[in-house]
Amino acid sequence: MFSPFRDEQGAPKALADVTFADLEQLHDLEEGFALEFKQTFSPGVRRKIPKIVASFANSRGGWLVIGVSDAEKDVCPVPRPTADVSQTIGELCRRHVSPAPRFDARFVPDPTAPDQGVVLVEVFEGDFPPYVADGVVEIREGSTSGPAAGTALVDLYDKATRRRLEVRAFCKRTVHYPMAETAPGNLPLFNLYLFRMGRSGDDGATRERINANAAAMREAFSQQGLACRVQHAHDSLVFRTPAPDETVVAHSAIELFPSESMKLSVPAVLLEGTERERALGTMTRRALFPPAAGARLIDAPATMRRVTQMASLLDRYVRVRGIPWTEYAVAYELENMAGVTLWSDDETYLAYAEHHGVLYCATTDCLSRVRYLDDGAHDTFRARQFAGSHFFEACGLPLGSPSKEDNDLVDALLRT
Repeated sequence: MFSPFRDEQGAPKALADVTFADLEQLHDLEEGFALEFKQTFSPGVRRKIPKIVASFANSRGGWLVIGVSDAEKDVCPVPRPTADVSQTIGELCRRHVSPAPRFDARFVPDPTAPDQGVVLVEVFEGDFPPYVADGVVEIREGSTSGPAAGTALVDLYDKATRRRLEVRAFCKRTVHYPMAETAPGNLPLFNLYLFRMGRSGDDGATRERINANAAAMREAFSQQGLACRVQHAHDSLVFRTPAPDETVVAHSAIELFPSESMKLSVPAVLLEGTERERALGTMTRRALFPPAAGARLIDAPATMRRVTQMASLLDRYVRVRGIPWTEYAVAYELENMAGVTLWSDDETYLAYAEHHGVLYCATTDCLSRVRYLDDGAHDTFRARQFAGSHFFEACGLPLGSPSKEDNDLVDALLRT
């Protein structure tokens, strides 16, 4: 991603690291395909912002600098806005641009006069163009914006289609489990996919960045009080919770890619031996509708704890790395879960099962629809909450039901 600012080593500076003194670097630059200057933050400029942002999103991204003259590149500080600049520009874009483009914005104050400064807006290349500003598809044309036409429009639609196919392909990644090859019915898994938007494969994946990603994931494991083992795959790192014998005991795993896309795989905790016999005995005593002969039983509380504990690692990772959730597309998958029965000793569950039967996964392997979190409605997204609730929902838990009995059951199981 282009940045008009450089650090002492000549590396591009992120928006969060830009200082007022860095604005001097703009003297050597001209307005162009990825950079535009505005001297004031006047009403006229505000009316143009949606068009500028959309044109950057439809192109390769870019920076809008407000408070610098486009001719001499002199800093002309503007008054500090009364509202947060991200909110102000976000509101302008929500009113005038569809779909909502991704951007970040900062007000950089003048250290000698903090009530004035420069507004920096970094617009990211859009994943799902075209971005339409007041009915017009704007693209960058040299140092200005202009309407797209003909092949440019076709290219934008093709780009969005390719990105959706790329996301769907990512949601077919599989982490290898040795015991799944011999286990009856294979290993039941809950998979959570998080595809980071705005990145493509190993684009810009330096060794330093990969090491930084790995260190952040290890830190997330450490914060969670978990040990981790790292394995190198051909295009990713796999972080596992160590098991005494990984060829027999199923372990959870997080696959981390250079782009910081992630896949979480959590094996269900199956009841075996005496625990399974005890559960089957309870079914018989309470005359519950029994599962099919030889059915596998999931320890619902233990599986729920495992799913939410592992998903919490993803929450910790994005906080360590400072990544907003809005950069991710999310989907979950059930693998080898068809017919697997949920089991809990909770009295609420047992009473519910007496009337409605035990809960079980009633579908074959399934992948949820992909949720694109960059629509502005998921600022408070948490992987832990998403994974926990959707695991049980996919296994038959009636989330969102108007029935008090259903809601009591949901509360009882989600408390685990």
